[in-house]
Amino acid sequence: MPHVTVKLWPGRNDEIKSNLADKIANIIVEELKVDIGDVSVAIEEVNQCDWGEHVYKKEIKNNKNIFFKPDYEYK
Repeated sequence: MPHVTVKLWPGRNDEIKSNLADKIANIIVEELKVDIGDVSVAIEEVNQCDWGEHVYKKEIKNNKNIFFKPDYEYK
């Protein structure tokens, strides 16, 4: 606890993804006052052509648990 999954389009190398995961984990530690050993961060690549159907419509659109919402929309 806690676990965060970041979904993004392919194209970033492992160093960039590792740096991002490290920064996210450290912010979680700071804000939630938990031990770093209790935090996990996953990064999943989703092809751009699949984003609307597999991510936006299933996980973002109409999700009341999203606290920072995007300003785009897939129809």
